[in-house]
Amino acid sequence: MVTRIVLTVWLLEAALCGQSDRGSKAYESLRAGSYQDAIAQFQQALKASPANGAIHKDLAYTYLKIGENESARDQFAEAMKLDPADDHVALEYAFLCYETGERATARRVFDRVRKTGDAASRATAEQAFQNVDQPLAEGIARWSQAIELAPNDPSAHLELARLSEERDELALAAEHYRKAWQLRPTQRGLLLDLARVLVADGKTEEAKAALLAASRGSEPRVAEKAREQLPARYPYVYEFRAALQLDPANLDLWRELAYLLLIMGDKNAAEHEFRAIVAAHPEDLHSAAQLGFLLLERKQKAEAMAVLETVLKGKDENLAGRVRAIVNAEQTQAATMAERSLDAGYLKDALYYLTIASESSPIDYALMLKLGWTYNMLHQDAEALQWFDRARRSPDPKIAREAAMAYRNLTLPQERLRVTVWALPFYSSRWHDMFSYGQVKTDFKIGKLPLRPYLSLRFIGDTRGTAPAPVAWASPQFLSESSLIAGGGVATPAWHGLTGWAEAGMAINYLNSPGVNRAMPDYRGGISASKGFGHLLERPSGGFFTETTADNVFISRFQDDLLLYVQNRFGYTASPLKGLGGFQTQLLWNSNATTDLNRQAWANFVEFGPGVRWRWAAMPKGVSLSVNFLRGVYTRNEGNVQRPNFFDLRAGLWYAVTR
Repeated sequence: MVTRIVLTVWLLEAALCGQSDRGSKAYESLRAGSYQDAIAQFQQALKASPANGAIHKDLAYTYLKIGENESARDQFAEAMKLDPADDHVALEYAFLCYETGERATARRVFDRVRKTGDAASRATAEQAFQNVDQPLAEGIARWSQAIELAPNDPSAHLELARLSEERDELALAAEHYRKAWQLRPTQRGLLLDLARVLVADGKTEEAKAALLAASRGSEPRVAEKAREQLPARYPYVYEFRAALQLDPANLDLWRELAYLLLIMGDKNAAEHEFRAIVAAHPEDLHSAAQLGFLLLERKQKAEAMAVLETVLKGKDENLAGRVRAIVNAEQTQAATMAERSLDAGYLKDALYYLTIASESSPIDYALMLKLGWTYNMLHQDAEALQWFDRARRSPDPKIAREAAMAYRNLTLPQERLRVTVWALPFYSSRWHDMFSYGQVKTDFKIGKLPLRPYLSLRFIGDTRGTAPAPVAWASPQFLSESSLIAGGGVATPAWHGLTGWAEAGMAINYLNSPGVNRAMPDYRGGISASKGFGHLLERPSGGFFTETTADNVFISRFQDDLLLYVQNRFGYTASPLKGLGGFQTQLLWNSNATTDLNRQAWANFVEFGPGVRWRWAAMPKGVSLSVNFLRGVYTRNEGNVQRPNFFDLRAGLWYAVTR
């Protein structure tokens, strides 16, 4: 076992002596034994001088004083980067790597110092290296013998692979991770281990094959980790083939390759793959159906019907119904089939038929627009951009306008400057008042900064200002903040409908209300989430839908309160009525809840009731009208001057646009 021989206390005292002329508060705190204060002051010093290796070392030794070895290790790592010739720092870092479980890194550093350091450091590093390396070498020899006796023992291969990886015998590690995976193909995490070793050995293409195979597996956690390590682009055909050589039983991976070839227009190669899939997996009815469709397109009806017959007799009634609907159909009917697939939500089928239709009608801009939307709904935005780009050149103004807007919306996240305007004016029968909320926000993209800074101007107000007190002893109630709020902040990019933000500004009360400061600092921030499923408003087809929006907001002016708003809607969206200018309605049910951290009566209630939203196709995208009839119940009535229950009819307009 490796024993640390560096005299931490002596070195720390030496550092203090060397820095005494600085008069630093950090060193004063160290002498007083105030280690947490010293750490905070060292961290501040590093912000001003991040390339100061001495401060990194002193901070590392301070962390050691309080037993935070991992933090100390990280600071020694920074110091070692700044001065690679400092053998003492390198040894400290290596010992801490070993103690915190990073044995492979510790071994590499000891190996370097024992070859290049000064005499004393070489001796220390040599002993430490042997203490690390010899057990690894012995373990490798022991497990190699075990594998000779039991070559099909996956645990033995796995242990040998891990020991070899720690000893930097990367080729040996990769060999036995691969054998362990072949013996235990259900443990898909072994593919991640294999990819890690291949990357370390410089074999990036083989590593991508392992990651691609892992990303199309049945273990969601492993698949997600693999996707995070893959390139942002969609995999190439040769990469799919390499992954299949490693994982030939991966049906999802194989089928995706066949679909990719089909989308690329290489129908002969796609047919070859679908034939092989059906032969190896006769239970895969989707592949059988696609093979049958390809054969129908080539006018090989007899063979196609023999393949499709298995689908028609299968247990997937939806798939069988789709096959029945297209048997004997000509290529000119592909656009109709695409519409049906879109209405039914079968996006991959819709993409297939739209691709066929576009081949026979290469200048049909309406088909181009539909292809763009279909790729967009399949989250294949690079392909969607190509089709929207073509469709926005349409001579039909309506198609060109819709395609141009879709193209801009997809490219907006990468634009350096964006301006977003939203407004929500509405009338409330409960308060007999007209309220309005709105914001103008300009945000900026700065290089590769993960956050977008922004400037904001908010408006929150109503027409009445106050309402009479419902009981004699209560004061009149302010119905809104009645303020203009100017501020600046930062926000995260949207991720699966989730956004975080923080903002500081000044709120100016435009009413000059008695007892209320005209101008007050305003600090707010939070997390916003929104998600919708099904046939949402502005979609070209009707059907059921559900929507959820949630906002968790901190507002300093509300006694540093943290509020949570959750709004849920579900219902039915009617298809646009072409005879009425594209009029579209949505019948829905509201289920809302509000609560706060300070448990104030006004901020704790639930609401539910029916509503309707509508719009016309001529309206700008992002505009809709609504009427909702709600029944509300306060969930906290201590100090509540209102009735515990209420009814409210709300009618309003929503407008949002980004440029």
